[in-house]
Amino acid sequence: MRGKIIRGIAGFYYVHVSGDGAEDEECRVYECKAKGVFRRDNRKPLVGDDVEMDVLDGEQHLGNIRELLPRHSELIRPAVANIDQALVIFAVASPKPNFNLLDRFLIMMQQQEIPCIICFNKQDLDQAGECRQYRNIYANCGFQTISVSAAKQEGVQELKDLLRGKTTTVAGPSGVGKSSIINCLQSAVTMETGQISRKIERGKHTTRHTELIAAGEATYILDTPGFSSLGLFDLEKEELGRYYPEFASYEKYCRFGGCAHIKEPDCGVKGAVAEGEISRMRYDNYCLLYEELKNKRRYMT
Repeated sequence: MRGKIIRGIAGFYYVHVSGDGAEDEECRVYECKAKGVFRRDNRKPLVGDDVEMDVLDGEQHLGNIRELLPRHSELIRPAVANIDQALVIFAVASPKPNFNLLDRFLIMMQQQEIPCIICFNKQDLDQAGECRQYRNIYANCGFQTISVSAAKQEGVQELKDLLRGKTTTVAGPSGVGKSSIINCLQSAVTMETGQISRKIERGKHTTRHTELIAAGEATYILDTPGFSSLGLFDLEKEELGRYYPEFASYEKYCRFGGCAHIKEPDCGVKGAVAEGEISRMRYDNYCLLYEELKNKRRYMT
């Protein structure tokens, strides 16, 4: 029987089997141990792995994993296999989006060649009409964007359509309504939602461990812990520009080859920023990250 590992705890792996006739999602989950051959071959099953398993007890839903099927992707943090795309959630307001953090996440996903959907939640709180502007900035960079309101159930069906048939890792800083959105997308698991502190406008982190949630036929959601900072430790400053796709069509106008787009004269990218063709906010984040990478290299030498 084939299935997908949805969680691993203390040496036990819980394998979800799609389309086996059971109406209750929990009745499709088998508790399994992995065969010793994986340990001998230094192969460790990961959440997200597609597996072949032997059913030991159909009534008790017990089994043994006997084969790990080939992976098409693998994330390091969190350690998970076969992710098709990422959904990164920020709030339009309360709290206001941290675009430097968003850009860091987009770079991390691009490094791993994982397509990313940017979701702006709490559109019902968008009194100033900023959501359209935010979406346009990132749509112009080639990223797919969507706006929703988990509280008002707005945009949820469109979001479901984007996730159907795929395994999606869902991430976002605390307080943006990530757990509320996950609750809207599926009914198998009810996520605890954290209350937002009015003083600091940050939600209490509620995610405990890496787990895939079945959200429909061949559709899974990976809930990941809220993040407050992301380092760029595996990136050189000279490589940063390639993760800002909006730069590409303007680099041919730079006077110097290998232009860093920081202090060089006659820079096509800086010219596009001045003309409003490239987002000033995105460019400013690029400069901050470039300086961070530059300083990191200095401290390492």
